[in-house]
Order: sequence, then structure tokens, then C-alpha cells
Amino acid sequence: MDTTPTRLQQLLTFYNEDPNDPFIIYALATEYRTTEPQRAMEYYQKLLDEHPEYVGTYYHAGKMLEYLQNPEDAEKVYRRGLQVSRKAGQMHAASEIQQALNQLLGLDYEDE
Repeated sequence: MDTTPTRLQQLLTFYNEDPNDPFIIYALATEYRTTEPQRAMEYYQKLLDEHPEYVGTYYHAGKMLEYLQNPEDAEKVYRRGLQVSRKAGQMHAASEIQQALNQLLGLDYEDE
């Protein structure tokens, strides 16, 4: 019988040991993304509130808000993410966030 903890169990253990580690919070959000989107959003929101400099949050939090039918908040998250990522010099992240924002706003003019 395999008693190896699952990745989620391991992450929850790490989180209980250090609930302020943004990487662990992000990993939990990612882990819950497909199975429990609302719970994933709770972790993304924790990152947005408590670790606003964690650039990786913005794209995925915005996408989750879109999935949860909240485009207005998704737009706000993308716009804030653009500011944060540019300030941090993370231009690749800024580009991805900009593309997501453009798509949300219907400004993606790709030829079909």
C-alpha cells in the first residue's frame, strides 16, 4: 500500500509550516485550478493582497476570474499586473498579460 503523500498533501503541509511563502501559495492555486477553481481563486487573491509583487500571479488570476465569469475584475488584475511586471522589468510576463487583456477586451486582431 502506497502511503506517499500526494503533491497536494505535501503543499498543504508546507503551507501550514509557512503560510506566507508566495511560492507555496502559488503552487496551491495551481494545484486547485482544474479541480476546485473557487479555491484556486482564494489562493490567487491571497497572493494579490499579500504579495502584490509576485508577478506570476496576475496572468493566472486574471484567467481564473474570466473562467469564473468575472471579466471586470479580470481586467483590473491584468491592468495591475502590467504595472507590476513592467516595474519589475519582467517584460515577457508583461507581454503575456497584455495579450490576455487584449483578448478579454476583444482587441486581439489576429488574422484567421
